Amino acid sequence: MKIGMVCYPVPGGSGAVASELGIGLAGRGHEIHFLSYARPFRLSRYYDNLFYHQVEVSDYPLFQHPPYTLTLAAKIASVAEKWKLDIVHAHYAIPHAASAFLAKQIMGTQLPKVITTLHGTDITLVGIDQSFFDVTRFSIMASDGLTAVSNFLARKTKEEFVINKPIEMIPNFIDIHRFTADSPGCQRERFAAPQEKIVMHLSNFRPVKRIPDVIEVFRRIHAKIPSRLLLIGDGPESARAQALVEEYRLEKQVTFLGQQEYVENLLCLGDLFLLPSAEEGFGLAALEAMASGVPVIATRIGGLPELVQSGVNGFLLEVGDVEGMAAKGIEILSSSSGQAYKDQARQTAVELFDSEKIIPRYEAYYEKVLRQ
Repeated sequence: MKIGMVCYPVPGGSGAVASELGIGLAGRGHEIHFLSYARPFRLSRYYDNLFYHQVEVSDYPLFQHPPYTLTLAAKIASVAEKWKLDIVHAHYAIPHAASAFLAKQIMGTQLPKVITTLHGTDITLVGIDQSFFDVTRFSIMASDGLTAVSNFLARKTKEEFVINKPIEMIPNFIDIHRFTADSPGCQRERFAAPQEKIVMHLSNFRPVKRIPDVIEVFRRIHAKIPSRLLLIGDGPESARAQALVEEYRLEKQVTFLGQQEYVENLLCLGDLFLLPSAEEGFGLAALEAMASGVPVIATRIGGLPELVQSGVNGFLLEVGDVEGMAAKGIEILSSSSGQAYKDQARQTAVELFDSEKIIPRYEAYYEKVLRQ
């Protein structure tokens, strides 16, 4: 098949999944065309059967804000017509699905099928905003196929947008050979002494990730167990997080690593992963940590209960319960069964979310939509 992959290029779950899906499909012989305003952050090298088409962003003085939705639609139409695409796969409803619909109107004939994958905040935050509700619902209804990365998100979409259109649940996935507990790139001695535990967090540092909760939970853990906190990522909450670390006088115990491309060489260092988010459509960062053999403490929201099994591979608590999260973190880090949590985390990732099991589900869904 010839597939156009439309996604945001910046770090985040939707861009990561789109990139890994494109790479996996190209490896299985399909022709993949990425369309975005920049090269997706996980496409840093050449792959056979995989192409990137940059969407130019106009800076014409008349426009206060560049009309990216329109330039993206024009680019999708141009690439789809030139390369005879079978499918345009839009990751994130706004604006990608809307642009794909407009592209089909521009083309008129030889139309590709449009499949939209819902990833989380496009439904739970952006889509339900009154300014975007109608266009989000229209984009969903106009798609030839719909997938969601969790059962929670599929239900939420149907409830919020009052639709009865079928939504195929295909979960996020990881390369279990890339994310392992014994990655050659792991150098634990660079970050912690042998007697210290390593607590980790990975995100785009948006308010929904509740970074202050991460630091507060770590502060309580560190008071009981010698430990270090590694923060991977960057975003609008970074400055606030640094100020809080200074306020708690934890500068020597907390390391800000910023954006990292090869997170598999860092996650494997961890003894515990914290994800106290207010919203998660799935929780890809938690899955990557689990595949690296790291148990997860997260919030009981969104798609996380479909990934984290409380008392087995980690624990789930209520949003804002920093005291409970710290207590469970101390339990995992100090218990003789800590290794069992690590083993179960890895086992869950291998058994349920291996890319070699999930990518064929996308292939089958593409074929189903093409037959309609």
